[in-house]
Amino acid sequence: MVYSRLARRVRDCKMQRFSEYLDSLESRAGNPEWEHFINALTTNLTSFYREAHHFEILKKQLQDLSHKPRIEIWCSAASTGEEPYTLAVTAMEAFGTLHPPVRIIATDIDTKVLAHAKAGVYRLDQVDKVPRDILRRYFLKGNGENDGLIRVRPELQSIVTFKQLNLLGENWNLRPGFDVIFCRNVMIYFEKDVQFQILKRFAPLMSPGGLLYAGHSENFGMAKDYFLLKGKTVYEVLPEHAHRLASVSVDAFQRRLITRST
Repeated sequence: MVYSRLARRVRDCKMQRFSEYLDSLESRAGNPEWEHFINALTTNLTSFYREAHHFEILKKQLQDLSHKPRIEIWCSAASTGEEPYTLAVTAMEAFGTLHPPVRIIATDIDTKVLAHAKAGVYRLDQVDKVPRDILRRYFLKGNGENDGLIRVRPELQSIVTFKQLNLLGENWNLRPGFDVIFCRNVMIYFEKDVQFQILKRFAPLMSPGGLLYAGHSENFGMAKDYFLLKGKTVYEVLPEHAHRLASVSVDAFQRRLITRST
């Protein structure tokens, strides 16, 4: 897999050997090729309404939070956008409006898939799991030179903000207060101790009662002191670890998180 994904980059860089390519990367921390290297090795399997039961739970959660002036959601592995746009549709369905009191931050380490996600354009076969009535309400079908393509409505794009973020990076630069974090099928690529460190950093970014949605093959039992299993791969942050100090600056808060996790 690594060979097939990196061979093209080696050729594009006019190099003959992988060792030459790696030496070039490691010789300069700011080498722009690092971005291509990361993008090439990132796995981006996703789809609309993947693990659909989560969105039913989310819809109920959003309705229960309707008293809040704004609900904050973090999609921590946005890939090409199918998951965050499904979150946006769920929010609109929960509130019965194209302008729900919801903000979605969608992050990924891969800049190439983020560009795809921001565009919000997909092939028709990529939306085959989306119910027909949802397609009519929230998607626009292309015609002419765009025949065979479909794009999300501008209203969906307006409540989703895409940005690059490395879950293993020191500074996430995120404002605390998330009611929802989706981190599905990401932790399976990390060792248990790394998973635990990330979960410890999630907790103080979440509001009391906030829910963390995990992938079907993931188990966060190692973080039972931080999260309580509430249902099928859905965890609630324990109140003693949730965010409460809204007055703490983002930079200061992140420094405290880093100190705690090292």
